[in-house]
Amino acid sequence: MSNKLVPVSRRELIKRLSKLGFVGPYPGADHEYMSRGLVETRIPNPHGSNISVDLLQRILKRAGISREEWFDVA
Repeated sequence: MSNKLVPVSRRELIKRLSKLGFVGPYPGADHEYMSRGLVETRIPNPHGSNISVDLLQRILKRAGISREEWFDVA
């Protein structure tokens, strides 16, 4: 499998974050969020299109998830 990030659906993002130990999503002020211990990460609002690679990279960085972890749960 390639280690190149590709756009993902909101559902796929939530599924993989859950496999990585995050719980939620919970309602937030502007966006839902998921948490793992003291780490919280925002989940983009559903808008019908996939989450771009750029946004996915930012989400993974804020959540402290490496590329290896991301691809291990695929």
